[in-house]
Amino acid sequence: MQEYRQKRQYLELRNKVYEKLELNPFVLSRQFLYWFLIGLIGGTIAAIYWIALEWVLHYSMELSGWIIIPLMTGAGLIVGLIIHWIGDPGEMDLIVNNIRFKGGRLEPKNNPSMLLSSFAGIAAGSSIGPEAPLVQVTGSTGTWLARKLRLKGEELRSLTIAGMAAGFTALFGAPLGSGFFALEILHHRHMVEFYQALIPAFVSSCAAYLVFIILTQIGYEPTWVFQEYIYTGPTDFLLAAGVGVAGALIGWLFIISFRFSKRLFSGIKKIYIKTTIGGLIIGTIGCFFPLTRFFGHYEITTLIEGNYGIGFLFIILLLKIVTICVSATSGWRGGFIIPLFFLGACLGQIIVYFFPELNTALVMVSCMAAINACVTRTPISTIILLSTMTGFHGIIPIMFASLTGFFLAPKTPLIASQLKKVNH
Repeated sequence: MQEYRQKRQYLELRNKVYEKLELNPFVLSRQFLYWFLIGLIGGTIAAIYWIALEWVLHYSMELSGWIIIPLMTGAGLIVGLIIHWIGDPGEMDLIVNNIRFKGGRLEPKNNPSMLLSSFAGIAAGSSIGPEAPLVQVTGSTGTWLARKLRLKGEELRSLTIAGMAAGFTALFGAPLGSGFFALEILHHRHMVEFYQALIPAFVSSCAAYLVFIILTQIGYEPTWVFQEYIYTGPTDFLLAAGVGVAGALIGWLFIISFRFSKRLFSGIKKIYIKTTIGGLIIGTIGCFFPLTRFFGHYEITTLIEGNYGIGFLFIILLLKIVTICVSATSGWRGGFIIPLFFLGACLGQIIVYFFPELNTALVMVSCMAAINACVTRTPISTIILLSTMTGFHGIIPIMFASLTGFFLAPKTPLIASQLKKVNH
């Protein structure tokens, strides 16, 4: 009886607050403050993670030669032991599944394992990046805050998604594109759901970006700088679409390779054995082909500025697919969005080698868009992300390439939870 009375008093108090908010002549409300707050928190978490990661990478990237093999093998063992002792933090598939089908909750209890295992692997030279770890941590922080505020239903889900958007923004440095990406990766089928979470994602993204650039002192410049693009006519759009077909083919190759690698490692039950074997494989490849190490943030610049032979580019493209797949399926923790951008940049260099009269920037960015849209099924956010991260302002060709990759994607997505329907 007392519990019923307390619940009724709570509902009456909440209704009074809503009535007062309705008198507010502005759209600004308490929800806005929650979204902004989780953006500040998420941006701070991401900034600390990124500063620490960059500090370690400064030394890790200096290493080369045979030392890479025992380094990556040992890192694989450490990653596996962390997950074995602390707990399995899950992968992007689990994040999508929890947001769409389990009330929008991401469990904060998984954060220590995710932070430690991903940091150890990425710092050592894993071919997958900090996207998934940051999204898990900042998204679950949104869930934690929602619980503290006693939010439920769509309010809880929106705050979790706002946290995810904060994590994406901190890594990509693109608030608009990251806000869309946090929603598209969930593969919402209903525009009502999409719109309800859109504004929270944008507000959180802006707050996260603000605090991230303040703490890291990162400027407003693009992440990767391509040569200038000059529009030559409608043929540019057809070229982007044609290049998008090539990107979709590589997307298919990646998905097939990923599933094959997952089947191979699925037979190994002990996580620390899987991660150690994975470390040995990517370490051996990285020893002979250093450009396959790490997740591509700096390596894409190396590709842009380099002058490589066609044989080397083909080898790097294929081996990078192998190292990404092995890293992800052997139990190392991380995301593959920026690694997919690396594959696109490499494919673009190959195409330009055969057709040197083409604009290098147009071809490379189109390949990056097509591959990512094909694999992650995020065509809209991919367009915005790349136009921001590359400084490539010819957004219409990117649209043609991204949509081509998206519509040529396999019927069954790589992230299986994207295919499931939400019951209403």
